[in-house]
Amino acid sequence: MVRIGIAGIGFMGLTHFRASGSLRGGRVTAICSRSARKRAGDWRGIGGNFGSGGEKVDLANVETFSDYDELIHSPDVDLVDICYPSDQHADRAVAALRAGKHVLVEKPIALTSWDATRMVRAAKRYDRHLMVAHVLPFFPEYAWLVETIEAGTYGDLLGAHFKRVISRLDWSGGSLNLARSGGPGVDLHIHDVHFIQLVFGKPNRITASGRLVEEAYVEYASTTYLYDEKPDLTVTCASGAISKKGRPFAHGFEIYAEGATIAYEASTLGGKPHVATPLSVITDDGKVRKPRLRGGDAFRREMQAAVNVVRTGRSSSALSADRAAAALKLCFKEAESVRRGRTVNV
Repeated sequence: MVRIGIAGIGFMGLTHFRASGSLRGGRVTAICSRSARKRAGDWRGIGGNFGSGGEKVDLANVETFSDYDELIHSPDVDLVDICYPSDQHADRAVAALRAGKHVLVEKPIALTSWDATRMVRAAKRYDRHLMVAHVLPFFPEYAWLVETIEAGTYGDLLGAHFKRVISRLDWSGGSLNLARSGGPGVDLHIHDVHFIQLVFGKPNRITASGRLVEEAYVEYASTTYLYDEKPDLTVTCASGAISKKGRPFAHGFEIYAEGATIAYEASTLGGKPHVATPLSVITDDGKVRKPRLRGGDAFRREMQAAVNVVRTGRSSSALSADRAAAALKLCFKEAESVRRGRTVNV
């Protein structure tokens, strides 16, 4: 049994706690929060840009800590699940690794490439697993897409477009602080950057245009990813936090292959989930097929993958810290391209 200690009970801590309820071979044995109210199980008032808000939870069989150092040295914790704000990821993760714990840390891995590097080095030094919770590959539509592209089901890829647009975050003080979150160009956009690298590999060059805040943080950008080995392949992504509150979240993709167009788009519209285009395979004969998807909550599948890594010792490409660090660097390259107004080498 992999014993999990969740550090930080905000929106993502709540999300991970909920997702852990039906894990195979793993369970939450501890939480850490500075709030006495949260340690008592009153999680009302916690909310985010998807899902339902917090409620009262039963922590009768969960050890509670107010001090992070005590959590990471607890003999009843094997895997530390770090859900603190992004600017705390590096120091918290290195401390847990040094204490002999495996680590799952929320995305982004860190806010600087140097911090990401020292986290990866610490995992190797202390021979522990460091995983980064990039959840997008675990959403059913995206998981299906990865498997389909890897299998070459519809032939060579001709082009792809991804989108991820939200309204301005007003439910999380840490996200509003650009220095603590990295801004939408890191905190939000890194989902698709990570996924694009997972599916298409690392690009050689990128071209991005968009809006900067404080001359450093990307608020919205449209990016083209260029591959030397595939000069005819066009991969683009539009991402940012510029939508109005009536549509606080939207994401999706269109994939153009030799044998089919694959489309998907979902959002929150007027306070309700809205699927504009269910996952669809569109072929030359005019037919539209709706693939059968594996069910299950994406965050539960993500946490199950982390538990499996600890249990078996076999790494997960979707949770790879090296891949997460590469995605962070690419986000910085996109900001550089916006700032300089030209294509930059990766």
